[in-house]
Amino acid sequence: MGKPLILVSSITYAMKGKELLAKRGISAYLERVPHLEGKTGCGYCLYVPQRTEQAVALLRQAGIHVLDVIDGEDGA
Repeated sequence: MGKPLILVSSITYAMKGKELLAKRGISAYLERVPHLEGKTGCGYCLYVPQRTEQAVALLRQAGIHVLDVIDGEDGA
């Protein structure tokens, strides 16, 4: 996966998720979602360059609704 992007359901969740991951030692960056056919969300996502699967698990455990994890390089 080139650039793993975690799609969340709201900008609030994206901001809370970034803070939660930082507290757990996982770097995350808030980014605009690239145009994706058939995907919805708040327009923002979390770019997590490393430990993405662990980040998704932590977000879900915290009650943050993760919509999908996509490859931001090719939008697939």
